[in-house]
Amino acid sequence: MNKVADTCKELFAGTARENDFTIKAMEIMPDHVHLFISAHPKYAPSAIVKKLKGISGKWLFERHPELRKIYRKNKLWNPSTYYGTSGDVSKETIRKYIEMQRTGK
Repeated sequence: MNKVADTCKELFAGTARENDFTIKAMEIMPDHVHLFISAHPKYAPSAIVKKLKGISGKWLFERHPELRKIYRKNKLWNPSTYYGTSGDVSKETIRKYIEMQRTGK
């Protein structure tokens, strides 16, 4: 799973660079992903998520064909998504939360 997670991180980083947003923190969990992203307000959060899911899903299946055995309908990502803004919470608090997901503390 580490190779898949590494590929996913690489794909997310490349997609961010190509689409003019910045990933401030990222944690790839076995069953979900945490991202803290900074983007110009002209980009809707839903559009950012759509790009990340679409591009990464396609390339993850190509680079890791073994995933097709696990995800039989070629659907890697669940259609559910949560996103919020950081207006009431500091950026550092969000970054720490995401980093803590790895350790479980």
